[in-house]
Amino acid sequence: MLLRHIAYDSVIFGFSGDKLKILIMKYHNTGLFALPGGFVRMDENLNDAVRRGLKERTGLDNIYLEQFYTFGDVARYKPEIMKTIMTANNQPQEELSWLLDRFISVAYYALINYNDVVPKPDALSDSCDWYSMDELPNLMLDHAEIVAKALQTLRDNLERKLVGMNLLPTLFTMNELQKVYEAILGEKLHRGTFQRKILNLGILQRHEKQYSGAAHKAPFLYSFDSIKID
Repeated sequence: MLLRHIAYDSVIFGFSGDKLKILIMKYHNTGLFALPGGFVRMDENLNDAVRRGLKERTGLDNIYLEQFYTFGDVARYKPEIMKTIMTANNQPQEELSWLLDRFISVAYYALINYNDVVPKPDALSDSCDWYSMDELPNLMLDHAEIVAKALQTLRDNLERKLVGMNLLPTLFTMNELQKVYEAILGEKLHRGTFQRKILNLGILQRHEKQYSGAAHKAPFLYSFDSIKID
């Protein structure tokens, strides 16, 4: 049995190497695009429900996850949209009539390694795919507002919570880290200024150079210093 009148929506961020992307679902036979989300079971903690949903869509455990806002405006109540989804998927509307009621949604953002994920749609969807932040389809209900709020939260937390460490592999170059910052902020950063600022934080460990050609051009590899972060 599921809790009624409350749902969750997840903004799942990944970094493709040059662009910040999020996972978007497309509902079967509707042309409707939405964030991955779901409902909470009666015997389930809210955070556990969200983690369950993330694993179903990404196949990953131990994902960085943070609740950032609750969306409950009256304007988001549009039962005709849910009815369209139910009709397109031959769902029994009398039995599931509660899905046409007003819902409050608790929003989370998740940070994952883009290369570790093979997105999986749910039973009501044709696809679950990565979309660049600057190439998002029109999203249903208030999901565009949820995405915008998640991105602003990510920007506000960029240094305080070191979100880059969850979007990159364990070892990375300074250039790769800078690209993560630029993708989140939506602007180019001066290379020298960025490197000085990051190194002065004292949160990185430097490793051997990554040799791929001429030795003098090989960049150093870095990792986040877990001891200093803790």
